[in-house]
Amino acid sequence: QVHLVESGGGLVQAGGSLRLSCGASGTPFTVGTMDWFRQAPGKQRALVATITDYGNTNYADSVKGRFTISRDNAKNTMYLQMNSLKPDDTAVYYCRAFLRGTYYWGRGTLVTVSS
Repeated sequence: QVHLVESGGGLVQAGGSLRLSCGASGTPFTVGTMDWFRQAPGKQRALVATITDYGNTNYADSVKGRFTISRDNAKNTMYLQMNSLKPDDTAVYYCRAFLRGTYYWGRGTLVTVSS
């Protein structure tokens, strides 16, 4: 059983930055592909960024050039550096990890960007 915990959310002004972390515990294995999703009020959960265990990355068009996903396999931890934040980035951010045929989700961390 993999347990994911996100941290780093908070309130920031437009144009500011935040760094989210997602730590995976409960397994001796390095998790596979990891993702960040977000869910804004009244909207469906949407994929923000993906990183494979080899470090290949992919981003939603809305965050390209502003967000950077990274990971530390030794720590089973993933990060999301968010720069030039906009009010539209306000959402609960969730991490997801894939391991041995199963997806695991964290509980989320709230990011609020004020204008």
